[in-house]
Amino acid sequence: MYLDHIVHHITKKPIETAEDWKAKGLHAVVGGQHTHWGTYNALLYTKTSYIEWLALEHEEVANHANHPLVDLLLHDLKTGPGFGTICIRTTTIDELCKQLEEKGIETSGVLHAERKTTSGLVRKWKMLFVKEEVRDALPTPFFIEWQESDEERYRLLREDGTIEASNLELTISSCEFHVHNPREVMDKWQGYFGMKEHDGQTLLLSNTQLVFKQLETGTKERLASIYISGSDKEEDIIYEQAVYRFR
Repeated sequence: MYLDHIVHHITKKPIETAEDWKAKGLHAVVGGQHTHWGTYNALLYTKTSYIEWLALEHEEVANHANHPLVDLLLHDLKTGPGFGTICIRTTTIDELCKQLEEKGIETSGVLHAERKTTSGLVRKWKMLFVKEEVRDALPTPFFIEWQESDEERYRLLREDGTIEASNLELTISSCEFHVHNPREVMDKWQGYFGMKEHDGQTLLLSNTQLVFKQLETGTKERLASIYISGSDKEEDIIYEQAVYRFR
C-alpha cells in the first residue's frame, strides 16, 4: 500500500494557495472542482504522492453532499484550516472492502468519484471509507483506486502541466500524527490494514513512514507535520499545518 495523498483543509482559494507555494519555489497547481461535493482544490505532486489543499466552493452543496471527506472538511473548518486525513492508494479496492467487512468493520462501500480539471478533463476514481463518527479523534485513512495505472496517470499529469520535472525530485518521506494513545492507534490500523511496524512509534507504507507521537496540547488528534525530502533546497522541508520551514 502506498500513501496516495494528504488532505489539508484550507480557507483560502486554491489559486491563492498554489501561488503561495510557487513563490516558495515548488510547482503547485489548481486541481479543479468536485461539483457534486461543492469543493475545489490545489495540488502539489511528489514522486509517488501529493498534497491536496481542499476548500469549500459552494457551501450549500457541501452541506448536502453526505460524503465522509466533505463531512470531515466541514467539521474541521469550524476551528480553522489544518491537516485533515491521509489517503492510501490500492489497486484492489473491491477486495479490500470485502476483507474489512469480513472483519466486522463497517465501511462506506466502494464509492465512485470524479473531478473536473481546469482544462475540462474529467478524472475518475473509486474511494473507500471506514464508517466512523466525524469528531476530533484521528480519522482512519481512506482508500483510493484510480481509473488509470500510476504510469498512465503521471503521464497525463505531465502532459497537462500538473507535474513538472521538479515535482518528481520530491518525496513525502514521513507523516507525523499527534494522538492521545499512539499504541492504540497503531494497533487499530495494523488490525484493519495489516501495515508493517518499523518500531514502537512507526508504521510503514511502501513509500512513506507513519509516525505516531503523544498529543501534548489540545484535544484534536490529527496529522501534525509532514517531511518532504529531495528538493533542491539545502535541507528537507517540514510542513506543519500552514507553516513552511526547513529542517
